[in-house]
Amino acid sequence: MPPSCCGYLSQYTHHHLVAFLLTFFSYVFLHASRKTFSNVKVSISAQWTPSPQNGSAPAFSPGETWEKNHLFDNEEQATLFLGALDSVFLFSYAVGLYLSGVIGDRVNLRYVLCFGLCGSAAVDFVFGTLTEWLHIYNVYLYCGLWMLNGLLQSTVWPCVVAVMANWFGKTGRGFVFGLWSACASVGNILGAFLASSVLKYGYEYAFLVTSVVQFAGGVVLYFGLLTSPNEVGLSMDCQKGHSPVDADTHRPLMSDEEEEEEEEEGDVYNRHYHSVQRQDVPRQGSAKAVGFFQAFCLPGVLPYSLAYACLKLVNYSFFFWLPFYLSNNYGWKEAEADRLSMWYDVGGIIGGTVQGLVTDFIGKRSPVLALSLTLAMASLVGYSHSPDDKTTNAVLLAITGFLIGGPSNMIGSAVSADLGRQDAIKGSREALATVTGIVDGTGSIGAAGGQYLVSLLESKLGWISVFYFFVIMTGGSIVFIAPLIMADVRALWAERQTRHHQL
Repeated sequence: MPPSCCGYLSQYTHHHLVAFLLTFFSYVFLHASRKTFSNVKVSISAQWTPSPQNGSAPAFSPGETWEKNHLFDNEEQATLFLGALDSVFLFSYAVGLYLSGVIGDRVNLRYVLCFGLCGSAAVDFVFGTLTEWLHIYNVYLYCGLWMLNGLLQSTVWPCVVAVMANWFGKTGRGFVFGLWSACASVGNILGAFLASSVLKYGYEYAFLVTSVVQFAGGVVLYFGLLTSPNEVGLSMDCQKGHSPVDADTHRPLMSDEEEEEEEEEGDVYNRHYHSVQRQDVPRQGSAKAVGFFQAFCLPGVLPYSLAYACLKLVNYSFFFWLPFYLSNNYGWKEAEADRLSMWYDVGGIIGGTVQGLVTDFIGKRSPVLALSLTLAMASLVGYSHSPDDKTTNAVLLAITGFLIGGPSNMIGSAVSADLGRQDAIKGSREALATVTGIVDGTGSIGAAGGQYLVSLLESKLGWISVFYFFVIMTGGSIVFIAPLIMADVRALWAERQTRHHQL
């Protein structure tokens, strides 16, 4: 039986806390800037289409003409292009994840993270702020910048998961990673708050604020992050102040065979690193990075990757389109829709943490994910019929976020960590970023294709068809991991029967 939540926290040093917070907030800032685009879609659409007061009137300053600058003739065309931009971003993000995972297992994680965060912040500023200030409106420029942004942002997630796995071992992995994976949802809330606060001055200021915050976060991370315990002379086996029982908590997520080898080398390792001060330490020579295709063939990687493709499509559709849907479907002001959309992320934060804790106690992940996703299908149908009432909508959003955002956070973090440090890797500890990149990259491919489908379905059949599409995709995610669910259920039943006979 795992220790209590307080037991988890009492085992960690201040170095663990710093690593947790820096990786957490680095992804918070990244998602805040990413969320900005979805929060200002109504304003962007209005800027890119003729003024509603006059079908051919300019939407720009008096010195400019509509004929020279307009992009689209109507809102439907602008909506389709916004969906296409989401797909461009996610496709490049997916390709980048496959590459970034491999790079992250071979290059200093801190350098890769800083490059991704600061580079993405610069692109966000050019895309949303500089082009508006200079009145540059060009679809090819927008597509090119958003493709580059996807590649840069893809460097972050595999690396922060790898850093977390270096600092936090097997004990309480579901709870710690479930709590930590709330970073995306917290970033969405922060992004919605920042965007809604400055939107009255123009959507370009929403991009300006979030890109500046993200760039500053990248600088702080570069000077403050320690990517593994050995950078401060802490052994991954037995750290000062912790008993051998606690050692498993601080050990990277490795196989039982590797743990036995590390125990034999523990004394030599501790003496070697005892006097090491904070510095950049190269990875251990014994850690051999696995190949991309070898990682893809690891047990469980492909089923969870395909399931995540379906689930991330749904989760990211809420991420990209929820404020637009609330404003478009109910006629609510854009700033009000931005604030209301936060409740989906609140549900995701609670869902990831609670479900991670439950999986720690039962020792299996897939049954909890299956139950949550099954209930999520019902919640999607319920939310699609939500009345024009903000309180009811917020409650239904929080429930939906709990049931969809929670499993999405779990697969992207704790499950990826499980898959990246399993017995089948046979001694290599350098697979975590690669496996995380594969799972998240495949998920992003599904999400990328889905964003254009959402805009297409909405324009042709209405929002109700979009929600039933989400129900189908959520069911698909259960189907892909069905063999793993059955295996885990049988294992839990066998354990229960064994305990019953022992009693």
